Parts: sequence; structure tokens; C-alpha cells
Amino acid sequence: MTAQLVALAIDAVDPQELASFWAYALNWDTEETAAGVELVPTDATTFRLRFRPVAPRTAGRNRIHLDLTTASDDDQRNTVTELLSLGATHVDIGQGPDDPHVVLADPEGNELCIIEPFNRFLASCPRLGAVNCDGTRALGHFYSEALGWPLVWDQDEETAIQAPDGTGPKITWSGPPLMPRTGRERFHFHLAPTPDDSVQSALEHLVAAGATRLDAPDDCPGAIALGDVDGNELCLVEA
Repeated sequence: MTAQLVALAIDAVDPQELASFWAYALNWDTEETAAGVELVPTDATTFRLRFRPVAPRTAGRNRIHLDLTTASDDDQRNTVTELLSLGATHVDIGQGPDDPHVVLADPEGNELCIIEPFNRFLASCPRLGAVNCDGTRALGHFYSEALGWPLVWDQDEETAIQAPDGTGPKITWSGPPLMPRTGRERFHFHLAPTPDDSVQSALEHLVAAGATRLDAPDDCPGAIALGDVDGNELCLVEA
């Protein structure tokens, strides 16, 4: 028994504007929903991005950010230039002058990395190369068990998983030391039962894997709020 990852939820002051930025960055389609705006993958990615309206929050570095792959040096340079023209900015999160990737922030300050074309770890991934998370080794193992996605990296406290067929982006956890928490995270995962399972069976599976129940979130109606093994919020939804 497993759950399925259906979306990465992103808090946004202006969901439409932020979704438009990311739709261009990823070359994904936009879909309006009752809860906000979603991006629908046009590649092998099996989950969506959900942009949900929230009031402005205290600024602080996110514990999750997205890594975008590039096909050539020109593609990397052009991607940076194009995203800057759409409202991205350069940010310093401690990268060195010789680091081959470029760190930007989207129009609402969420960090993203434009990865160099010769990066072998993400070579088989689509434009969304990785959902890069701050987290312990135990958290990587939790999500591997929760989703049934195999570990494709498990060394030096760093872990990564990918869909069983080896397609789509990887989800990675950087290991300690962990970043300090600065309030509610702007990114969190939405999981759902697999087609043959119920919400209750998925809930029991996640709790058995180490998740804990939390108070129901006000801005995610109908969801069951959980904390993962590192204490990060995730939502169990119907779909």
C-alpha cells in the first residue's frame, strides 16, 4: 500500500501571476480551479503545482525549492535572462563564485536554481529536474516508503527518490544541518490515496510510516493535515 504525490502546493500572494511565471519557466499548462491555479505537466512529471492564495508572510528562505535543468550553456544563459525579464531576481544563498548553477528568486521571492547542462545527476530529468528539500535522511526514507518511490541516492545523510519508472523529477533531501524555521512553509506536498485505496487506508499507511496528525488547515478545505518525520506539514487530499 502506498500514497501518491498529486501536487506540490505553493502559497502565493498573487497565484495567477506566480503561476504564469512558473508555467513559462517549466513550459507547463495552466488550469483554473476552485481553490486557485494549477500547473499541469506537459512532460513525464506525475504531479502538479498548486498555487493557493494567502496573505503576505514573513520573508525567509524556503526549505523547498525547485531545480530547473538546461540542455546547453546557451540554454542556461537564455533561461536566466528570460526569467529575469519576467520578474525573477538574483539572490545569494551562500553559493560560491565558481558554482556552475545560477540561483534566482521568483517574483514572490521563492528560490530556484538553474542547473548547469553537464549535471549528471539530473541528466535524465525533464525541465523540472528536482524538488530540492531541506531534510534528514529519515525524511527521504519516509517519502520513499510513503510513495513507493525507490531511493536513487542515499549517501552522506543525503537522499533522493524518483518515480519507479525512472522518469520525471527527483525529490532530494540535503541532510543536516537543517535550516531554521521562520514560520509556516510556503511549499508543502499534497498526497492522495492511490486509485484502488481509500483516504482512510492512505492515512493509516502514512501514520505507520511515521506521520502524525495535525489540526486541519484553514486554507486547505477537506484535507487531512499531517506532520512528516521532520515536522513539516503535508496534506492528505482526495485527489
